[in-house]
Amino acid sequence: MMRTLPPALLLALALTACSPKYDWRDYRSQEAPYSVLFPGKPAKQTRMVKLDQLEVSMNMTAADIDGVVFAIGSAQLADAAQAPAAIAAMQTAMVNNIGGTVTSSKALPGGAQELDASGKTMRLIGRFLTKDRRVYQIVVIGPAQKIEAETLETFFSSFRLL
Repeated sequence: MMRTLPPALLLALALTACSPKYDWRDYRSQEAPYSVLFPGKPAKQTRMVKLDQLEVSMNMTAADIDGVVFAIGSAQLADAAQAPAAIAAMQTAMVNNIGGTVTSSKALPGGAQELDASGKTMRLIGRFLTKDRRVYQIVVIGPAQKIEAETLETFFSSFRLL
């Protein structure tokens, strides 16, 4: 069958096979002390957000691969005692953003909280943690059928606080 394909189509297929879907690259945040592997070139944005009663400057860095968003958000709080409320507000906001419900939630070693939520068309897998006065959300959001277990593992396991 391959002999009947035009040479240009064969070349296009060969080039596609050599082009990785994920272009993992090391990223070190300038705004918060962490590093992570992103599956593509990330974009950055900072904006004011309300986490329950707290208004904070949230630094967000994200890469979108085929409709799946890999993102890290971080904010520094005025007082470390505000962290539990801020983390809870982050989780609620992320689940509400996809119109979803939490399907599972568990505590991870080191004090991080992981949750999995599903909406009508989107799935959210997130890890939420705090260190001193800084809160972090490490999330993957996209259509459930496009989220691959291997890429989740690579993204989440590469996150390091510096």
